Order: sequence, then structure tokens, then C-alpha cells
Amino acid sequence: MKPARLSRAEKGGAVKCLACAHGCAVAEGRTGLCGVRRTVKGELQSMVYGLPTSVALDPIEKKPLYHFLPGSTALSLGTFGCNFTCAFCQNYELSQARDVDDELSRLPFLDPGAVVQLALRQGASSIACTYNEPAVWAEYALDIAVQAREAGLRTVFVSNGFYSRELLDEALPLIDAYNIDLKSFSDDFYRRVCGGRLQPVLDAIRAIHDAGAWEEITSLIIPGLNDSEHELKAMAHFVASIDPAIPWHVSRFFPMYHMQDTPITLAASIERAVQVGHEEGLLHVYSGNLSVHDESSDTVCPRCGATVVERQGYAVTARTGLTCPSCGTHIKGVDR
Repeated sequence: MKPARLSRAEKGGAVKCLACAHGCAVAEGRTGLCGVRRTVKGELQSMVYGLPTSVALDPIEKKPLYHFLPGSTALSLGTFGCNFTCAFCQNYELSQARDVDDELSRLPFLDPGAVVQLALRQGASSIACTYNEPAVWAEYALDIAVQAREAGLRTVFVSNGFYSRELLDEALPLIDAYNIDLKSFSDDFYRRVCGGRLQPVLDAIRAIHDAGAWEEITSLIIPGLNDSEHELKAMAHFVASIDPAIPWHVSRFFPMYHMQDTPITLAASIERAVQVGHEEGLLHVYSGNLSVHDESSDTVCPRCGATVVERQGYAVTARTGLTCPSCGTHIKGVDR
């Protein structure tokens, strides 16, 4: 274990965790809600520092990030634990794992420098902190980001955005791009289905944009829970109110974890969400998890409609940078 610097000692021997908006007061020998930050001898410790459970080379489009180094690859890694308990979690084996001391003892240690060297050897352009919530292993992720920048690599957070102010203050100068899940526009949904709250996520989305980091938003569209016209409009309107050029990814739900009986999202529902996004003023709305090629996965010029980046699934099949080949309009994003 490694000291978790995003923490503060409290009276009575507990330690307040400052990694996310829960602000858990962690008693001696216990963990926070995430299951991987434990108080030991009066000090909060990260149980997963240097111990990724999954490491893979992914297309950046899989994060999904469509306007950040399109067509490049990201060395992706994640650990155990999460500060949410989403009933529909797609990676619940990692995020919802608890009492993982034995599993952690069998994992090889991979320090931040080794992660960066692996990314360089694999030809990655960035390192993505993903698979589970990076806020719960923030110290490891931020140390990786420092060394990645020194090596000329970018760093990405794929995250639920349920951040503390303290984490934002450390992360915003270091993390180059974010994909934030906007799971709903209902605080009740966040409390009942995810074990969190809406407002800290909205605050983080705005703070990331105001700091000048690149961000894209993903919403998993779940039948009967967040797919109403009102809900779709509220999410799209909020994103557009910050910046119409922020890409919004609307993804298809598949039965998972505690929601095995909820049906798969109809393709028509995803198509309607894309339409709503455009109606609310968003310039770039992308469909996700559809089994066939859909033109709404391509990046098109908002001025003349010409295709700027063409995609088949997660693969970029044709691109002209982020500048329209027809009218010269620059598409907001980060190119190579």
C-alpha cells in the first residue's frame, strides 16, 4: 500500500478521503465506499497503487474520444474499486470487487515509470486511466500523468466525474482529456441507481471545460430509466450550454450486473437521442454500441456537412485531421 495524499486527518482517528465528492471519513482498519482506500495506523493508504488489474492497447475511439488524437492508440489500465455502485455497471467485476487483499497480493507491481515505458514501447500516443473509476486510484494516475508528460505522452481520464475540489485542483493541470459519464439528469437516478449525486458531476464537467482541457461526454441510454424525451433534452441542453462543440456519445445499454431483466436499448432510441442532441444545439453527437455502421459515428463539418473523420466501429478508415477538406473549418479537438 502507498499513502493516499488526497486525505486529511480528522479528530477521533478517522481520516477524511479527499479523492471524490463522497468525502468518506475512514475509520482505522476500514475502507471508504470505494473499497480500495484504507486507513492504517492513522494514515489513509491506497491499496491499488501500482497494481493494475487490466492493461491493454486500445484505439482512443474506444474510450470513447473522437476529437482527441483520432486514429491513435492509448495504453489503457485500471484497478479494482469504484465510488459508485451502478446497478448496470459494464465492468462490475473490477469496479464492485471488495475485500480484494488476496487478489492484490498476486498482482505484479507496475510503477508509473514502467507504465510510461510500456506505452512508449507499444507506440501509444496516450495513457488512459479507465476500466474502473480513476478517482479511487488518483495518486497512481496523477503520478503516471507527470511522467507521461515528461515523455511526450498525453493522459486521459475515463470517469464518472464525481470529483472532489481537491482532486480537480490536482488533475486539471495534468490530465489532457476526459470522457465523463453523464448518466442521467436526475439526482434521484444518481442516488437510487448509482449511489452518487448529480451536482458534483455537473460541476466537474463545467470545471474541466473552464480549465481548457479537452472533454467529451457519454450517456448510456437505458430503457425506462433515462431515455425519455425530457431526460434526453435535459442532458443535451446542459452540455450545449457549456459548449456546443463538446462531443456527446449516446450508447446502447446491454443487460448487465443487477439489470439483467432490462431490455437492450432499441437502435431507434439511440437514433432519437442523436437527433435530440442536434436539436438542442450540439454540433457533434455520436451513436455507440450499434452492431452496424452508422454515419453518426463519423465526424462531419458542422458548417458544410463534409466528412472529416470516417469510422467503422472503433477504427478510423479515413481522416483529414480536424480541418474540413471542403470548406477549411477547424473542428474543435486535439489533433496529433
